[in-house]
Amino acid sequence: MAQGILTLTESTFASETAHGVVLVDFWATWCGPCRMQGQILEELAGQLPTGVRIGKINVDEETELAARFGVQSIPTLLLFKDGKQVKQMIGVQSAAVLTDLLKATAAS
Repeated sequence: MAQGILTLTESTFASETAHGVVLVDFWATWCGPCRMQGQILEELAGQLPTGVRIGKINVDEETELAARFGVQSIPTLLLFKDGKQVKQMIGVQSAAVLTDLLKATAAS
């Protein structure tokens, strides 16, 4: 995993998303679009606003988390602010869209 990107699991999810803004990527190793999204997230990881983090959840390893959030297609990105889900996006999202969304969410 790239520097600055958290690997989230059932045991770490609640504590890692409880404070600040966290963009969570539900993905799998066999998913081509997930690999594309992963590259975009790796590029963003080094330029995030203060208090904003990126986490990844492998749906094959964390099936309960994927089920809890109703993830049926990947990549699915969920945005959390202070422990509450505020946005869901399905499919590959561009760096520009994610940057604008993360800045706006961090500022609100």
